[in-house]
Amino acid sequence: MNDPLDHPYRRAFRGRFHNTLRWAQFDALMDTLQADAGGGWYVYAVGEPPPTDPVSSEQFTVFLSEVNELLRREHDEDFCGIVYTDSFESPAYVKVFDPNNLGVSCGYSDNPPLPGWILSKIRPVDLQSDTLLPGNRRRWWRRIFGG
Repeated sequence: MNDPLDHPYRRAFRGRFHNTLRWAQFDALMDTLQADAGGGWYVYAVGEPPPTDPVSSEQFTVFLSEVNELLRREHDEDFCGIVYTDSFESPAYVKVFDPNNLGVSCGYSDNPPLPGWILSKIRPVDLQSDTLLPGNRRRWWRRIFGG
């Protein structure tokens, strides 16, 4: 694996994803993720150093609850549309876009925004975000995971 762009995490990042367009789809995905809380999940806040170890089931449960609350509070829409998963039945990679940094998360862009957070069963590598995590998101992240 000499080419860092060919890392399994990056390949998965560029893979096929399904949009949780409706809140009911988002809720079902959250239930599926919660049922697999002990499944060796990495939680990566893009703009922070990538984690080297999976989070505990308790940390994963807290993150799911907190991100659910954040999205519902800050993405005040009738639709969800900012969470993408590789599979609804057996997710292993989930992209969660920050409602305050959407840019063009759907559709085409030469420079699409990176997700705010990525949940994966693959150990993350730095996606080399050009922007640091905004202060309010950094505080939110550190409240959940410390640091």
